[in-house]
Amino acid sequence: MVCPMFRMETEVDREWLSVLRSRLRDANTAASPVLRALHGTPAERELPLHVWVLDENGGLAGGLVGHTWTTWLHVTYLWVDTPHRGKGLGSRLLTEAERAAREERGCANVRLETWDFQAPDFYRKQGYEVVCAIPDYPPGVTEYTLTKRLVPGI
Repeated sequence: MVCPMFRMETEVDREWLSVLRSRLRDANTAASPVLRALHGTPAERELPLHVWVLDENGGLAGGLVGHTWTTWLHVTYLWVDTPHRGKGLGSRLLTEAERAAREERGCANVRLETWDFQAPDFYRKQGYEVVCAIPDYPPGVTEYTLTKRLVPGI
């Protein structure tokens, strides 16, 4: 029996990353009827969705960065500067992102991740449900994944 020789590398390589993404996308598309149906449609691509709040001097008071894909909004970052917290800006940022995702992009759901010291209670108050908790990620911290169903017209 002959064993092929392999060379393993642990460096960042953008070309290999591109090849890997392409091959993984092809394999996933071949295996999933849902992904196959999305292939070649606008819903196949992730589209950035950003919402910014600027203060009276034009400085950043808060922002939300995410993307939409298929019928989901994925919130990556939501941040409000300390002096502006507790004034409803976080809720307004989230509401506007949800509105844009629902009305302009046809999204029906939202997902996000937050740590226990960040804002899980804030998101619960906004109608999000915890669907996953990962303890010790990073050590001593729990990461939560939360989702919300977007109801048309709200």
